[in-house]
Amino acid sequence: MSITKESDLIGMKKASEAVAYTLKQMRDYARPGMTTKQLDNYGGQILRNFGAKSAPFLTYGFPGWTCISVNNEFCHGIPSDRKVLSEGDLINIDVSAELDGYWSDNGGSFVLGTKVNQHQKLVNASKEILHKAIYNIKSGVRLSDIGFLMETEAKKRGYRVIKNLTGHGIGRSLHEAPAEIANFRNPLNLTRFKKNSVVAIETFISTTSTYAETLQDGWTMVGNKGGFMAQHEHTIVVTDGKPIVLTEMNEIW
Repeated sequence: MSITKESDLIGMKKASEAVAYTLKQMRDYARPGMTTKQLDNYGGQILRNFGAKSAPFLTYGFPGWTCISVNNEFCHGIPSDRKVLSEGDLINIDVSAELDGYWSDNGGSFVLGTKVNQHQKLVNASKEILHKAIYNIKSGVRLSDIGFLMETEAKKRGYRVIKNLTGHGIGRSLHEAPAEIANFRNPLNLTRFKKNSVVAIETFISTTSTYAETLQDGWTMVGNKGGFMAQHEHTIVVTDGKPIVLTEMNEIW
């Protein structure tokens, strides 16, 4: 969407506060021995307290309030009573929601407890790349140039990017134009960021894979060559200068 009046900005800020606060609280609440369903229920209650509704449920009928992916699961993990969190797990939580007609999206990967599995370097790379990408976005910049930046920064650190997962426009629905804000340079994509547009910028930084494949459950995605992936995401408003990071409350930086 494009922010055309003050009420739009206020609405986006409220929806963004709901998802950002929920993500932060879920990250802080996660403990070894807890199931991903327990963690999801906790996040769901926070969203309900805001009066917000789960975006993946509203849009796709996703079986959970949030997406929680663990270790080799890249994204869209279904909360489960059978999946128990362990010390050192690489966890990704993606929280998106609708509130009073406005939609916002954010996510983040983190290591649970003691960093026994050496995932922190990957997590840090994803955070750093997202920060650099977002603060290079302004009106007139090509989407493909931001994708090139993200892939270049990933390669510098010895990582790859997932090419079939992307950021996207957002605001009046979960996914809007521009439909694909990729983590690599697509020379055929001549689209430029527009002032006052709202977009969800995401990193998908991988150890070995370059594509994500869907498991038989119809939701959970893993790498085509295995390995691990870290994702971080903010919803922002594009300006002529520094963007407005609507979900900064999640404190992923």
